[in-house]
Amino acid sequence: MTSFPSLNYPSTNNQQQNTESQELTVSAADYSLLTDLYQLTMTACYVGEGVEQRWASFELFVRRMPENFGYLIAMGLAQALEYLEKFHFSPFQIEALQATGIFTNAPESFWSLLAEGRFMGDVWAVPEGTAVFANEPLLRVEAPLWQAQLVETYLLNTLNYQSLIATRAARLRDVASQKATLLEFGTRRAFSPQASLWAARAALAGGLDATSNVLAALQLGEKPTGTMAHALVMALSAMEGSEDEAFTAFHRYFPGGLLLIDTYDTVAAAQRLAAKVNSGEMKLAGVRLDSGDLVSLSKQVRSLLPGVSIFASGDLDEWEIARLRSAGAQIDGYGLGTRLVTGSPVNGVYKLVEIDGIPVMKHSSGKVTYPGRKQIFRSIEGGKVTADSLGLMAEQERRYGNKEFVQSSQMPLLQLFVKQGKRVQPLETLATIRHRSAASVASLPDETRSLDNPRSVPVNISTQLRKLTEETQKRTAPGVENTEQVGKESS
Repeated sequence: MTSFPSLNYPSTNNQQQNTESQELTVSAADYSLLTDLYQLTMTACYVGEGVEQRWASFELFVRRMPENFGYLIAMGLAQALEYLEKFHFSPFQIEALQATGIFTNAPESFWSLLAEGRFMGDVWAVPEGTAVFANEPLLRVEAPLWQAQLVETYLLNTLNYQSLIATRAARLRDVASQKATLLEFGTRRAFSPQASLWAARAALAGGLDATSNVLAALQLGEKPTGTMAHALVMALSAMEGSEDEAFTAFHRYFPGGLLLIDTYDTVAAAQRLAAKVNSGEMKLAGVRLDSGDLVSLSKQVRSLLPGVSIFASGDLDEWEIARLRSAGAQIDGYGLGTRLVTGSPVNGVYKLVEIDGIPVMKHSSGKVTYPGRKQIFRSIEGGKVTADSLGLMAEQERRYGNKEFVQSSQMPLLQLFVKQGKRVQPLETLATIRHRSAASVASLPDETRSLDNPRSVPVNISTQLRKLTEETQKRTAPGVENTEQVGKESS
């Protein structure tokens, strides 16, 4: 039996709790079990009914934007593809599932399916850093039913969270301007250690300059950045006699670092530092303000230290940065934490759209879905997005055939990333994704980029998709007229 020493799943025998480990960490070896139970129970049911290998298509999309969001920046695809590449169940994991007693009535072939299975499907997705809107698929999985079903939870987890952070980062960059330095400081507020790594990556890809998360930065090939905490100022002030001694000590070892000057009296600290700078005793790279009236304080500090960069932090978000800029605050950069890595969630969903070649849709009130495998066609005029059309993949084949897309008035956004379980596109660099994010935001209309009451780019429904939707409604719910809006028709 294959064993993984790092995996110490709790025993379920006789309801006894295993107290040997409560570490609750996750590694690549755990990926297949990082799922909701119903994915496994449905898979067992599919096996029992003999339909587990039927070809299925699931699409991941959001029904509506988070409040006051006019767009989303798609992110998390790299981790999703890594997960699919490593998807498998070890003998150890299968034994742990069997020990739960939940699957007593599952067919024996269910276990052999898990033991031998690997992801063998196709993945279509919009490239990371692309702006998308409600009801547009960020990703589609086409695979044997059991595989496409089982991967839902993990895919939603990574795309939902990273798309949220990347969008917040893009909005922050848009408001703060390209000249401002934006630093990600959210590790201590992220929802978990794993989330902190994803948040750092998504923030950088969405437009921020650097992260204070050392592990994330080094894994991404980036240079971590940071300043200092009030604790150092208080500790060294208490032991060495003054705040100035604390500044001198830190500057001795990190001459390019930022000094946090609001522990006691911000203006007084700036005055003393200015004397040292003006006398040539110290070359100061920058200071950070973390509290108080940032508009007034930054102006006073600027007058005292005109050649020194001023950074601000303290529960900042895009609305607060917009306010500071409009009030004339003299701030060169911002540290973003709590409000960047938390906030209104992206409620992405993952829905079956086709099974065994048959288009399917959901009729539930408020949760109607569009059937069939879809493509997003983006219209751009004068460098600006004017509208999107949500159509069927067959429309792309009709419009472009097998030719690679180069230029058109309507650009298809979903690309093939995985074919029969193998990647067909290379891993993109963070710099490439960051550039795409910036270009995507710049291409959006001003009303879509607005922080208050933004208006998303219109997403029209193609004639073919509307027709398929009406046909599927009649076929799957005969005699029931669905009165929900299914979108505006486009040619």
